[in-house]
Amino acid sequence: MTTTAPADPGPFARTLDELSQRARDEITYLGEDTPNWVPPRPGSDVDVLVVGGGQSGMAVAFLLRRAGIGRVRIVDAAPRGQEGVWLTTARMQTLRSTKTLPGPELGIAALSFRAWFETVHGRRAYALLERASRADWATYLAWYRHTLGIEVVNDTKVTAIRPGPSGLEVELLCDGRADICVARKIVLATGMGGAGRMFIPETISAGLDPSLYAHTDMAIDFAALRGKRIGVLGAASSAFDVAATALERGAARVDLFCRHDDLNRVTPIKGMSYAGVMDHYFDLPDARKWELMRHFYARAAGPIANTVRRATRQEDFHLHFGQGWQSLRQEGEEAVVTTDAGVDRFDFVIAGTGYRPELIARPELAALADRIALWSDRFSPPAGQEAPGLASYPYLGAGFEFQTRVPGSLPALGDIHCFNFGASMSHGRAVGEIASLRHGVPRLVRAIGRDLFLSDWPGHRERLLSYDSPDLTGEEYGRA
Repeated sequence: MTTTAPADPGPFARTLDELSQRARDEITYLGEDTPNWVPPRPGSDVDVLVVGGGQSGMAVAFLLRRAGIGRVRIVDAAPRGQEGVWLTTARMQTLRSTKTLPGPELGIAALSFRAWFETVHGRRAYALLERASRADWATYLAWYRHTLGIEVVNDTKVTAIRPGPSGLEVELLCDGRADICVARKIVLATGMGGAGRMFIPETISAGLDPSLYAHTDMAIDFAALRGKRIGVLGAASSAFDVAATALERGAARVDLFCRHDDLNRVTPIKGMSYAGVMDHYFDLPDARKWELMRHFYARAAGPIANTVRRATRQEDFHLHFGQGWQSLRQEGEEAVVTTDAGVDRFDFVIAGTGYRPELIARPELAALADRIALWSDRFSPPAGQEAPGLASYPYLGAGFEFQTRVPGSLPALGDIHCFNFGASMSHGRAVGEIASLRHGVPRLVRAIGRDLFLSDWPGHRERLLSYDSPDLTGEEYGRA
């Protein structure tokens, strides 16, 4: 993986090959990777199976290796290079987060986005940069994977997880072929929809043929929408991104509907961005967590300024406030939408309506969902503070592990770690976001190591008590 050096490369290297070597050297300077200390368990294939090969999954695998937990496998349903959302359903031109946020480098400066960007584009380009482009971030992650030698088994879906005598039996569909992997631990690094499903209002799904609508998290054939009238429901960043993309690809007109009287100009959850709350939110009493999250999620996150400008600068973009969608019906090949202000007709509609926590909707969790504790099982909010959406989130332990709905009834659930958006009620700001990695990944890896060590204590006890490697041979003092 090489690149032509810019005129003003960063301080680490002039080419990406040099930067990769610098990153590996930095890691070595901090100490060689800890040898694997986890004794093999008969009947198990791996100690940790990481589901998801995007930024979270790779960061977890990197730190597990550094922690001496070596039997790790990463699987991802996507083809190589398409892990995560960056080259598939993400449509923003730049990331939402600023360029300075630490990410999956986990303290290794030469592994950082800045080091990569300055090596490729130069220091001046970085100084002028406000946010990383989506394409650059995807390319950076590919370089990160190459540099660390992280292996991902692609084209592999997890279809079910079941407790077994030697660990968790994970049913896989590998490029169309069925397989089973027995893992002692599972990390679900499956992103925004990893604990539920995309939310499509029933007014859309019940009123229209699937060929007439999509969700922003779906693959959309924008070429087929050239010359078409598009209706978008929702006013978060993803809704503006999909509207702008449709117009850039040739849509005749896009109307975006916001049920409120104005865009959400303040996104309260952005206040949850300093180290104190990122590191210690989990330690709050449940009542405090509920209070915060109910405040943060009272309204969907607002769009960022550049995303709004990208859409509004286009002549055929139209923004409607105070117009929720009351009903939809299909007439021929048209979607007829009744709003608070009247009736509109579209050739295609897109829901920018986010996600819903719903464990039963995840194939890998379907067999276990009714045994997993939710917030509704552990916390009763005060009168007037109810929030059914929040109550549906899984109630997790300190290491992101699932808990049993009936305490003690299925201990194996504690070996499944929910390191995705489903962890946000228990652990704070969306787990898996770039900003969360340096706080959440070490906490997760420590918990996994702790559980494996304590589970294998008899073997560790024997190893520790039987240690007899001498420091002296006797020759050193034989003539004294």
